[in-house]
Amino acid sequence: MWSGPRNISTAMMYSFGNRPDCVAWDEPFYAFSLVHHGNDHPMRDEIIAADESDWDRLVARCTAPAARPVFYQKHMTHHMLRGWDRSWIRGLTNAFLIRAPERVLTSYTKKWSDVTLRDIGFVEQAEIFDMVADHLGSAPPVVDTDDILINPRATLTRLCEACGIPFDEAMLSWPSGPKPFDGVWAPHWYNAVWASTSFGAPPPEPPPLPAHLQKIADEARPYYERLRQYKL
Repeated sequence: MWSGPRNISTAMMYSFGNRPDCVAWDEPFYAFSLVHHGNDHPMRDEIIAADESDWDRLVARCTAPAARPVFYQKHMTHHMLRGWDRSWIRGLTNAFLIRAPERVLTSYTKKWSDVTLRDIGFVEQAEIFDMVADHLGSAPPVVDTDDILINPRATLTRLCEACGIPFDEAMLSWPSGPKPFDGVWAPHWYNAVWASTSFGAPPPEPPPLPAHLQKIADEARPYYERLRQYKL
């Protein structure tokens, strides 16, 4: 699953991770991105110390058989740095989780004020989508966060069908609190989803963004709209 941050990506991981036939992996390339891009993030040193940051070893694990039939990989698109071979992605079953950039930025800046277009992954998401679509000869599955929150059962059913797996009722709820597959960064970012036991109601329309954030949203909008036309 390819998304940027603050896209209910963790709730989606919890949804799939609650399936008895699924093993989940939280942001495999986070430490790699911190090491090779050098950006400053909360808990940066702890993440690098705890997680693998070697590209080849990460790719090998992403493409290897998992212990259960469904291997859910929660990928952040901006972790796929340019200059590194992304061709291995074609061997996965890929889906794309999108969200309006205004909503992403409103949520992101509640946790971390320093944000650029690159930090929210819209450009990289479109690049990966185009690569996968070219390989398949058709658009891969796309789901919009709003649709999941409005009707999780129907949207997840369509997503599972598109990915070639059966829908499971266990995907509609999960236990509250930390999960064994959470990344070490969870204490900073996951407090809201730890308090949840299911997908919440859609949030209200976000307030107008400050000018510097609206500029980023305007830059991200064409990439969002390009994928949105293919949503399930």
